[in-house]
Parts: sequence; C-alpha cells; structure tokens
Amino acid sequence: MEFQIDGADGAARACTIRTAHSTIRTPVFMPVGTVGAVKALDATDVAGILDAQIILANTYHMYLRPGSRVVAEFGGLHGFTKFPRSFLTDSGGFQAFSLRANTKNDEGGIKFKSHIDGSMHYFTPRSVLDTQYELNSDIMMILDDLVELPREPGALSSDDRSRLKKRIDLSVARTIKWAREAIDYHEAMKSRGLHTHQNIFGIIQGGTDPQARKFCAEALCEMSFDGLAIGGLSVGEKNELMYETVEAMMPYVDPARPRYLMGVGTPEDLVENVARGVDMFDCVMPTRNARNGTLFTSFGKISIKNASFISDCDPIDPHCDCYTCKRFSRGYLNHLFRARELSFYRLASIHNLHYYLRLAADMREAIVHGRFAEFRREFYAARSGARD
Repeated sequence: MEFQIDGADGAARACTIRTAHSTIRTPVFMPVGTVGAVKALDATDVAGILDAQIILANTYHMYLRPGSRVVAEFGGLHGFTKFPRSFLTDSGGFQAFSLRANTKNDEGGIKFKSHIDGSMHYFTPRSVLDTQYELNSDIMMILDDLVELPREPGALSSDDRSRLKKRIDLSVARTIKWAREAIDYHEAMKSRGLHTHQNIFGIIQGGTDPQARKFCAEALCEMSFDGLAIGGLSVGEKNELMYETVEAMMPYVDPARPRYLMGVGTPEDLVENVARGVDMFDCVMPTRNARNGTLFTSFGKISIKNASFISDCDPIDPHCDCYTCKRFSRGYLNHLFRARELSFYRLASIHNLHYYLRLAADMREAIVHGRFAEFRREFYAARSGARD
C-alpha cells in the first residue's frame, strides 16, 4: 500500500492511498457491504454510478455465510461480488460486541454462538487474518476487544466508574496483545511471499479515557501496521465526548499512516472528525436511513414519507447531481416508499451514499485549497433550512 499526504489545513488532511485494486482519495467514506453487498445495490451501482473506490465487508458475516473458503473459490471478494476496487474487511470484533449475549471474550480471542444456526465458533488474532486472507481484502482489520460506553458517564456511581476503568484497561491490554500476535503472524506470512498485497490496520481502544487511548495508540504505533484505526467510539457515548476523545488522542496517532475512525457516523461526525485529523470513515447510516425514508441533503435531513411531498415535483436536493436527483422527483419517491416498491431502496440508497461521498470529496477540495474552516462554517449554515 502506498500512502501520501497531499495537503493539510489545520489538523484536516487530504491524502492518497493506493492499494492493489484502486486509488483512494481522502477524506473518504466507505459504503458498508456487510455481507459482501451494499444493501439494495450491486457492483455496477457502487462502482459505475457512485464511483466508490473502496467498500467495507465484514469478516464475521462472510465467515458464517457463505464461508470464506467459498468466497476464495470465486477469487476472493472481488471475483465473488464483481466489485473491482478495494475492499476493507472488519475483523468481527464489533459484531462480537453488538451480539455480546452470544459471545465470551478471553485472553486468546472471542468465543461466539452463530446468530444463524447457534453453532459455536472461536475467533483468534490469527484465525481472523486467515479468514481475511481467503476473502482477499485489500485492508484487513485486527481482532480487538470493545467496551460499551455509558451515555451519561457523570451519572455513574464510584463503583460503576471503577468497574468501567478496569474493563477499559483489560480491553486495551487484550487489544495490544492481539495486535502483536496479528502483526507477527502477518509479517511471517509476507516473509514467505504470501499475502504481500494485503494490508493490515491496528485498532486503538481505550474508551473515552485519554490515558488509556494514549497508551494504546503509542503501543500500536510501535508496530508495523499499514494504517491505524480508532475503534470503540460511537458505542453509546455522546457525540461531544467522541470528538473530545479523538482530539485528545490524535497527537499520539502516527501522522505518516492512514487514520480510520470506525463506524462513524452522521454528516456532522464526518466534518468534525476530519477537522481533528481523521482520513477514513464507514457507517451503515446512509443506507439504513434510506430504507427508512430518511434522506440526506445539503440543508439537512428530510423524511420522504411525509404527506407534504406527495405532489412535490422537485428532486430530493436541488443542489445534488446524483443519479436519483437528476431523474426523479420527491413526489415519485414518496409514492414508491408508500407503495413499498423495492426500487425505492435502490434509488434512496444511491442518493444517500452519493451525499456522503460528495461530502467527503468536497472536504478534500476545501482542505487542498486551504479553506476547510470556511467549508465547515458553510456546512452548518446551510443545514439551518432542513425540512421534515
């Protein structure tokens, strides 16, 4: 993987990442294709219409169904899905967290019960890389140990704060231990001439504890990861606390490698974290909201199912040049949603993902031209005109 910084404006960065399958300009938003498909879209929609250079697939889900060996028989994710550009695969640590009623973490890895058939499985730092080797993803994430964060940390009792502190410290210790195992295993593979085109990112944990984040970041920066991710945020804490945590830890995250904030988030989250030095993002929000009738625009969100749009001839966003806005009206999309027509999910998802991809591209242009602060002000000013 090649990485270069093309420009900076304050802490905000514009970078270029080159993998074996595509050239990625940052800031970048990665559409989420959890099971190897961005919901309601195919590879032509994602590559041809949206021009996305990288999407995310999930190791946990692809491991369970159809199985990474099946995917390998098709030539990996690229051959299986026909998406010719880059794939990033998450390791499954977040799924273990989100499905924690069926999981148990120990020092060696994560034992979990399949949500599909109840069968038992065990992920280790090595096994999740073996799965990702078969998936042939361009960027592989290591196994990490997440912690649920309270919405109101100030309301915790002293005993609860003590328990949370111990759990965060355990999470950091495990994540560092698993990171060493993963990077050693990957380096051994590369020394044998195997998987040399696949890249590996470490994941920094530590909750919202600045010292825990600093300790974890410094430990991972000493290892030869191709990039560094920030995990364990947007898991219950308020947005302001997320922003504070990212800002406090960023001085300890190597600037010579890509920085990826996992599972984030709203358009505001992207803008605020780019301002703090983050390069890469992913989130299910644009496609999930699309399926529920919530559409993103330059002036905020709209709910297309509202009766006010029944006879509306305008596009979703008059300032948008996406496939959907250039062809269809709010009135037609309102009709498709109310009729439960399946084509609505495709058209709405294309629009919302275009909005996110365009937002990232506009931020890049502003950074390169030294006007990111102005862009940030204009972004918030335009959103005061949102319609519900």
